[in-house]
Formats: sequence, C-alpha cells, structure tokens
Amino acid sequence: MVEPVTRPSALDWDVANCTISRAMAILGEKWTMVVLREVFTGIRRFDDMRVRTRIPRQVLANRLSALVGAGVLRREPYQEPGARVRHEYRLTEKGFDLYPVLIALGDWGNRYLADPEGPPIQFVHRDCAEELHVEIHCAGGHQVAGHRDVLPRPGPGARRRGGPV
Repeated sequence: MVEPVTRPSALDWDVANCTISRAMAILGEKWTMVVLREVFTGIRRFDDMRVRTRIPRQVLANRLSALVGAGVLRREPYQEPGARVRHEYRLTEKGFDLYPVLIALGDWGNRYLADPEGPPIQFVHRDCAEELHVEIHCAGGHQVAGHRDVLPRPGPGARRRGGPV
C-alpha cells in the first residue's frame, strides 16, 4: 500500500526573517570565507591577502569592507617606516564566533574535496596538537549522533505564513 503524501509543516512558516538567510547575506559570497580563513591564520594585511589568495584587488576591498561593516572584522592602523598609514584586519568577537563554522566547512572540504595527499590545512588544539572537529550537542548536554536526530522546528521568532503566529 502506498502511503499518502503529507505536506511538510515547514510550509506553514514564513522565512522572511530567517537568520540563516541573513548570515548568508554576509558570508555567502565566494571569497568571504577565504578572507576569513586568511585572518584566522594570521594574514591580516590587504597586500598579503591579495598575493596569497589571488583575489582581485576590488573584490578583496569589497569583501573586507563588507566584513567590517557587518562587525565581523575591525580595522587597525599600522605604518611601515617611511610609508603611509595602512590598515590590517582583526577579528571582532562576532568574527571569532565564526571559528566553528570555518572548522566545520574545512572538515567537510577535507572529507570530500581534498587531494589524494590529504588536506592542505588542519585545525589543531594548541595544547595537545590533536585535530579539531565540530560536534553538535543539545542544550541538555547530549551529543547528537546523526542528522536524523535533528528536528527543525519553529523558534520564538517564527511567523506563520499569511499572518501572525
């Protein structure tokens, strides 16, 4: 017997105020996570980033400006002897909070996209040098073992489609 097709309950909820969409408006452009990778690895100056990543000058300037505007990075002035004042880019608290996202993205890329020799970058624990991995835990402290253990549900800011909650 064929089971009747049920309509997903998620269709009852509006996504206009989705925080994932809002985050992707800041982080979703191709070069943004590359720029953040550079800052997380200690590359903070525009010219160093441009040379290392080969990001076109205007694209890099736009990405850095957007990340500063979003409060993910802050500009710090510096001056080499005999040169004009320039800026390097430092992570804010909001930026540091993206570390698990960068590690999860790297983990996924290392698992599915690395060259046969292995991944080009690894994130390790400073104290013991073991590789880092992102794990999911619920607020009750239980480790979430698999994707089937996750249940998306409307949060307190959810709005029903076509009207108030």
